[in-house]
Amino acid sequence: MRSKVVPVLWGCFLLWNLYISTSQTIYPGIKARITQRALDYGVQSGMEIIEQMAKEKNIPNLSGSETLEFLKIDYVNYNFSNIKINAFSFPNTSLTFVPGVGIKALSNHGSANISTDWEIRSPLYQDAGGADLFLSGIYFTGILILTQDDFGHPTLKLQDCYAQVSHAHVSFFGELSVLYNSFAEPMEKPILRNLNGKLCPIVINEVEALNVNLSTLEILTKIDNYTLLDYSLIGPPEVTENYLDLNLKGAFYPLDDLSDPPFSPAPFELPERRDSMLYIGISEYFLRSAFFAHFTAGAFSVTLSTKEISHHFSQNAQGIGILLSRIAEIYILSQPFMLRVMATEPPRVTLQPGNFTLDIPASIIVLTQTENSTVEPIVSMDFVASTSVGLAILGQRLICSLSLNRFRLSLPESNRSDIKVLRFENVLSSILHFGVLPLANTKLQQGFPLPNPHKISLVNSDIEVLEGFLVISTDLKYEMPSKQQTSFHGWGGLDLINGQWKRQPAP
Repeated sequence: MRSKVVPVLWGCFLLWNLYISTSQTIYPGIKARITQRALDYGVQSGMEIIEQMAKEKNIPNLSGSETLEFLKIDYVNYNFSNIKINAFSFPNTSLTFVPGVGIKALSNHGSANISTDWEIRSPLYQDAGGADLFLSGIYFTGILILTQDDFGHPTLKLQDCYAQVSHAHVSFFGELSVLYNSFAEPMEKPILRNLNGKLCPIVINEVEALNVNLSTLEILTKIDNYTLLDYSLIGPPEVTENYLDLNLKGAFYPLDDLSDPPFSPAPFELPERRDSMLYIGISEYFLRSAFFAHFTAGAFSVTLSTKEISHHFSQNAQGIGILLSRIAEIYILSQPFMLRVMATEPPRVTLQPGNFTLDIPASIIVLTQTENSTVEPIVSMDFVASTSVGLAILGQRLICSLSLNRFRLSLPESNRSDIKVLRFENVLSSILHFGVLPLANTKLQQGFPLPNPHKISLVNSDIEVLEGFLVISTDLKYEMPSKQQTSFHGWGGLDLINGQWKRQPAP
């Protein structure tokens, strides 16, 4: 009997572990897909960036000691200092995806013109001067691997680096330049050997320096006075032969509470497309968390005075007069009144192919101020406003606008036969159409920031609503600054928050 029970227990244990591991799977709120077109554009614009950086780069001195047998000199100590790259060319450079690994960089037939000061010392003499060094046959290959640290910052690692310069020609300047140039060729071989040994360490050091800057990038961005947006990476990228997918947290939080919302993101897959450089998938979870965070922070509440209502209805002065008269007539008001509209639940998001709708459960309260300055409610009712959401890409932001489809009143049982309440239905429709929605659309014009690195703009952008998520298709344009900055600026021109909001490392 015992022999039969043990396998059953092991089976239950394995099933439980499988359930636990599945239930703990974290899905992204945002997906960013980089295609081969983006890599090809990166080669084009990247060469300009590298050239500008190389010209400003402080290259470490190159020193060593060599035996010049053809001159019968036991040793010559040399030092090249003040090394400057004046120009270089890498005509055959490519970036390609390595499935399951990263991005492979390959460059050959490169060349560079370098100027330097030199100094030599030997048992017989010493001298100094200037020189030009022409390098050709430059070859480089390596695989760039992108991962994330415990905080969700991106990190880079260079793997399988190999760099070699095939030919070097040095021309000396100075009083004895004719003499030096006559035996420059034998000196070129030790220069190449020394240089080739330093190329990969130099590139690896540059990658490590970039990682230091990436580690300071704030992944929590303040959106407005109510919420933060978490852009952290939640796992390593998915690399295929044709693209690289980045999985971002994509969740909103109230300013004073970084607890996850009481719902989880659902998995979604971007469509197999390659026409654009970048595809950004925005899940329903991203939008739901935005509305939930704003609701929790108290952002979905507005109180309008008679004067403010008149301002929002200014496009139809005759209509507002009639509206206010009807409200006063219904409730026999002789004193000024206010309208308070507030969401009673977080708005409900529905994404269907070609259709984005938002249902907003809310209540509206008519308030009046008595002679002793106290505010008293006259009537209140609940309603659900069903709106269609229009979408547009403006600059680096996703802009939304609302239009009212319909609304449904939800009245208390005791008020269902109240003629005053029933007459208020048309008034409420006008308030929503011409007062509340324009005010909401003004706020929505601030938009949601889209992830994009510094100095890179989104161009030729298009947006599509699919089942459960949005897809933004866009190309990229790099804006070369007048002078290359050494610091990393993160997500474009967004305001970065203070360190007190930094997320704790993942367990």
